[in-house]
Amino acid sequence: MDFMKYTISKGYKVDSYEFGHQLSRAGMGASIEAEQYGKDIVVLKNLVKELHLDPKTQPKALSPSGYYDEKWFNSFLEVSRQEVVDGVTHHIYNIRPGDDPNMITKIQDPSYLNQVAQTYKGVLNIVNKFKPQSRAWVFKSGRALHGGAKDVSQTFANGFWYFDQLGMASTYNHKVFCRQTLIGGNYALLNTTTSIPNPDYYGVLLWHRLMGSTVLAVTQEFNQNLRVYAHCAKKKLGISIIFINLSKDSSFNVTLSNYEHQSRNLRTTNVAKPNYEFRGYQNREEYHLAALAGNIQGQIVLLNDIQMVPTKTFDILAIEPKLVNASTPISVAAHSIVYVTIRDFQAPLCA
Repeated sequence: MDFMKYTISKGYKVDSYEFGHQLSRAGMGASIEAEQYGKDIVVLKNLVKELHLDPKTQPKALSPSGYYDEKWFNSFLEVSRQEVVDGVTHHIYNIRPGDDPNMITKIQDPSYLNQVAQTYKGVLNIVNKFKPQSRAWVFKSGRALHGGAKDVSQTFANGFWYFDQLGMASTYNHKVFCRQTLIGGNYALLNTTTSIPNPDYYGVLLWHRLMGSTVLAVTQEFNQNLRVYAHCAKKKLGISIIFINLSKDSSFNVTLSNYEHQSRNLRTTNVAKPNYEFRGYQNREEYHLAALAGNIQGQIVLLNDIQMVPTKTFDILAIEPKLVNASTPISVAAHSIVYVTIRDFQAPLCA
């Protein structure tokens, strides 16, 4: 309470308060019974309402911030009333521990990456059942526990996991994904010693700039090593797509086609007959990310064949797209990550 009063006295804007940390049944050495946890979050919510009188500026109450366990989460949300929890938070460290000698193999294995989909689906189903006005959040994720994995977490290879997680979380209607961490440990976005961006920094910056909040259904059935996610483009017309090629040997030439669509940013799924319009008159905007010299365990990333190394004054290089004739296939090189924005692909949900 003293901390809350202090932030109010200083005029600090607080977005949310999260209650607890890894204390659900699948906790880290300690846990609290779900029923007690549910009662305690009610106390926190009432305290927030008491101190922050204006509903428009009232911080959100988030919980339980632990590893997903279906029975425990069910009990917790049954006890806490529907209007109490504003965000149902959980943690994702699905390739662990950090000293696993097979880490680099797992991060390129599509069947291994697919396993965590059951967690996202489970959390989404529970939120829809108990807290339809709430949102599912990944409040902490860094792929590997205990500071991440040396020689993997801070390298280009980590992007195969990271951007696949962003796509998968969005597909299962998760509204927030918090990366562990900005700086500190092997899994930081910035080098802990120099503060120079690690490879994931550039990829997530592109995600932030290009991928809107409306998620589109997209499929490719040719090769499981090619991961694909599509959203409405951010702030402008069109769609943005990310391609993640896990294969070290195969490149792909991709063409787009229209088919039945779904919007997963809604509580219910809308399905309709194909009514996209893909004109193909404007050039595509493409951003190709690859590892320098093909070394996916290196820390230098190429963006459209340009080394992304800060200047002598530590400025970040400008990030510009490559303009490509829309009538040609999209080329996705082996072990690369490609963002594509198509301005004249007009989906009704993106209007």
